[in-house]
Amino acid sequence: MADRKPIESWLTDMDGVLIHEGVPIPGADAFIKKLKDSGRPFLVLTNNSIYTPRDLHARLRRLGLEVPIENIWTSALATAKFLDDQRPGGSAYVIGEAGLTTALHDIGYILTDHDPDYVVLGETRTYSFEAMTKAVRLINAGARFICTNPDETGPSTEGPLPATGAVAALITKATGRQPYFAGKPNPLMMRTGLNTIGAHSESSAMIGDRMDTDVLAGIEAGMKTYLVLTGLTRPEQVENFPYRPSKVVDSIADIVDLV
Repeated sequence: MADRKPIESWLTDMDGVLIHEGVPIPGADAFIKKLKDSGRPFLVLTNNSIYTPRDLHARLRRLGLEVPIENIWTSALATAKFLDDQRPGGSAYVIGEAGLTTALHDIGYILTDHDPDYVVLGETRTYSFEAMTKAVRLINAGARFICTNPDETGPSTEGPLPATGAVAALITKATGRQPYFAGKPNPLMMRTGLNTIGAHSESSAMIGDRMDTDVLAGIEAGMKTYLVLTGLTRPEQVENFPYRPSKVVDSIADIVDLV
């Protein structure tokens, strides 16, 4: 097997890698500082479409992590980029929060419940039966079904919460239509992110805490992959998957010296 090119660019998941339940993971601040000091292109990624990059920048700053707005890439941004490429200036009925609606507004999309080109489902803490019913009827009437990410549950201090993937399954059951997921593990999210920072997959690495999203997306995008054990995937679970990360490490602190 040919040797890979040296790593020039870094992509890292946020929850489970840099922070956990609202607390910075030891080594995260040193990792971000090392990236910024090195001048290497990097992105902090999240499948969560609730927040805008500006929101996440402020959230991370409160935790002592200085991540510039332009270095944050969300599933909402990946979804907007996909729709802008597919159908510029289109329309969408959106179930989601400001992170998603802002991203769609920024590409010039019209948000409407009247004969939209797409139904776009994202993360929200206030899924309503009325909104889901409207989505089902619009999809049955011909709207294309898009989701920001396939995560079935999301973390909270009280325990797991139903997330986009779970609600998407409900809509699929009611319509018989499978959505297109723009976020991880779709390598589209990685490739659009890499393009945003002018990076190439063969000289980039992805850091994540989940085998089924972060590592899979990194592998399928042609990147080197690092699994950290500070999030969802446990060491004994790694061998259950038919693919492997390039390396398994305890935490982000073990990667600082590789930058």
